[in-house]
Amino acid sequence: MDPLPNADLVQNSLQLYRYLLRCCKQLPEENIRQHYRHAIRQSFKVHADEDSPERIQQIIRRAIEDADWVMNK
Repeated sequence: MDPLPNADLVQNSLQLYRYLLRCCKQLPEENIRQHYRHAIRQSFKVHADEDSPERIQQIIRRAIEDADWVMNK
C-alpha cells in the first residue's frame, strides 16, 4: 500500500493530523484503523503544548516516516 501523495506539503500540525487520518482510511481492517486513529489522537494530545518550531518540524517528519512505514507494512 503506497503512502498518500503530498506528504511533503505538510507544514503544520493540523495538516499533519488530516494527512494521518487520511492514511488511516486506506488501512484494510476496521480494528486497525481504529487503533491508529486512537494513537494519532493521543499523540496530538501529548504534543499539544509544543512551542519550539524545530521540535514541531521534527515531530512532523517522524510522524510522516512512521505513517509511510505503517502503510507499507
